Amino acid sequence: MKSKKQLEVALSKLTNIKSPKVDLEQYITPSDIASEVLWLAYMNNEIKNRVIADLGCGNGILGIGALLLGAKKVFFIDSDRNSLLIAKSNLANLNLKNAALSNINIPEYKEKVDLVIQNPPFGVQNTHSDRNFLIKAMENSNKVYSFHKLESENFIKALSRDYNFRIKSILKFKFPLKKTQEFHAKKVHYVDVGCFILEKWVRNL
Repeated sequence: MKSKKQLEVALSKLTNIKSPKVDLEQYITPSDIASEVLWLAYMNNEIKNRVIADLGCGNGILGIGALLLGAKKVFFIDSDRNSLLIAKSNLANLNLKNAALSNINIPEYKEKVDLVIQNPPFGVQNTHSDRNFLIKAMENSNKVYSFHKLESENFIKALSRDYNFRIKSILKFKFPLKKTQEFHAKKVHYVDVGCFILEKWVRNL
């Protein structure tokens, strides 16, 4: 990938989950938002030749973007088997190698990585359902890029402190949640979302 735009175009062509599950809060990560975050990580030298985990990978958009930007290896983790099948198909269509797919619950994931990049549930159906994702990410990497509702900032700050992490910065977006369920009133509902960039806090002695 030679540019952020080229990455966005490639990600926009991925197959998406056809029947999102309400309890898992499955929704599409827009290709423009995914490419912006991934490109920043790439420019910060956090992707090329790095080992990365995409927790709750869905159709694989974040992990696939990382591979397109030269990641050494990406772990695709999801508790939903159908999501992993779609991610596997997207990987095959792009002829991408160095991917490991695991159909497990997030707390079961064990591999240490250089970077975790994830878009977990926002906690609409189950309050703080993103907590397990954050804990696992901070246990398995010193650097985390994680999407959450902006209103969760205080919760994320407190949890990060418990695990000796800090919020380095927040990329703010109007995240479009498209109508995928009968109870959704609008065709598109916009949510204030941040990609929280977390890093291990090294205190000076």
